[in-house]
Amino acid sequence: MNKAIPVFKPWVPEWLIRLALFLVVLPGLILFVLSISNANAAAGYYGVSPNDVQYSFIIFYSAMASFVVLESRFFKNIASKEYLMISVILLMTTCFLCYLIRDFKLVLIFRYIQGLLTCCTLSITATLMFSRLLSERAREIAFSVIYGILLSAIPFSTIATSTLIDNFNFNVIYKVAIYSYLPGAALMFVIMNNVRLNRKFPLYQLDWPSFLIYTTGFCLVGYIAVYAQEYDWFDDKNIRIAAILIIILIILFIIRQKGLKRPYIYLSVFRQRNFIIGALLLFVFYICRGSFGITTGIMGAVWGLDPIHIGYLMIYNVVAIILAAIVSCKLILIKKSIRHIFIYGFSILLLFHIVMCFMFNTQVDAEELIIPVILQGFGAGLLMAPIILFVVSSSPAKFGNTGSAVGIFIRFSGFCSSIALINYFQLYRQTDHFNRFQDQLNGLTLATSDRLSAVRNAMIAKGVAPDQATKIANSLVNKGLIAQSQLRFALDYYQIISWAILGILLMIILFPSINRTIINLKSKRPAPIAY
Repeated sequence: MNKAIPVFKPWVPEWLIRLALFLVVLPGLILFVLSISNANAAAGYYGVSPNDVQYSFIIFYSAMASFVVLESRFFKNIASKEYLMISVILLMTTCFLCYLIRDFKLVLIFRYIQGLLTCCTLSITATLMFSRLLSERAREIAFSVIYGILLSAIPFSTIATSTLIDNFNFNVIYKVAIYSYLPGAALMFVIMNNVRLNRKFPLYQLDWPSFLIYTTGFCLVGYIAVYAQEYDWFDDKNIRIAAILIIILIILFIIRQKGLKRPYIYLSVFRQRNFIIGALLLFVFYICRGSFGITTGIMGAVWGLDPIHIGYLMIYNVVAIILAAIVSCKLILIKKSIRHIFIYGFSILLLFHIVMCFMFNTQVDAEELIIPVILQGFGAGLLMAPIILFVVSSSPAKFGNTGSAVGIFIRFSGFCSSIALINYFQLYRQTDHFNRFQDQLNGLTLATSDRLSAVRNAMIAKGVAPDQATKIANSLVNKGLIAQSQLRFALDYYQIISWAILGILLMIILFPSINRTIINLKSKRPAPIAY
């Protein structure tokens, strides 16, 4: 797979090729984070809970992450142009079906199919992109750009769709997704030759059993992460069944991989110490990323920012991610110690969490949030590409793309663990704080009574009926208690994440062997963009 293969027509300039690839990649990444960037709007439209909307994202990602290994067989069987066009057309079809239907169970089915197809489109576009970048400098820049886009997907989606959500129903986003695929697909159809990038590999002996075990395990792990807290963990029959099935699937998967000549995933990769360290860094990194969702939630629920103003703040986050991606690219190219890059990045994320601990008050101006938002974006952007490249490079070449596949699983696990932790703290810690505040309020009987009376009299003075004024006064006090309990839960969570980051920094300092891993930028096939 090299530049000698005439993938594109000879008259096409290089800048147009890169633009076309970008136009195909971007809609896939937006579709990837579509549901979680507008969870409340999606929940309202389909008449489901926000947890159901979260699970639709889990379904999408489970399909994309588990299909990475098997997808390579299809990639080697079909000509590149034909493969890309089939994938994009099917993706547009599923978007149209999601636009039409309101049955959420059918939406989950189509979201899973979209995950499979998105894996196909992102795989071929990433491969086409990296096949044209021969120098180490060019490939590192491309890695930084791709992972910077991936990090920016959620804030960018929030920015792009906030106005649409305010003026239209949620399903119009799927129509926008269809139109966003058209320019890139049309351009690629015109400029590509229908050639193969690899020798044709027949579609026989596909390891469907391993794929089915793997993808089912992903879906079940995501189910427990999203719904376990809501159903009180193992007191619920469905959660117990899901946990038992996960254990059975893990045992079946290990037995099957050990018995295969060419396993779906080489389990021997877990014997590499630096690979384990890299996996741990990736896991903690994605838990840290998940905590930013609490901040954006507080922005709307407590500080009263509407989606459009939250979108404006996300612009600073996106700019910080882009700048940090450029810095990380430069640091890797000048052969800066990978340990130092990790220390810089996690230190900035630690600073973000500490700053936010002092900002969780009932009244905060939007301008005061700019610096923390920038810190989060810069820390995440500085770490994303180096950690992923470290994980992939720590996996021996003889294991093929096992390092990438396991890395995607670690990312998925980190995301699901973040959901489970946030749900736990949101239910138990927030409820605990609410009850404590209520007890304290009841203890201040005279002060509470005076406050309620003042609010009630103010309402009556404005012409509100006395009984209605009493209800309004009570609801305002209750609203204040809920806001305070949300802020306390956020503070508790951020403090725990800060201690976790401190632990990771200590581990990085104590393991100088991290520097022994050489970042490999010359792999013929890049780490999947689905990371």
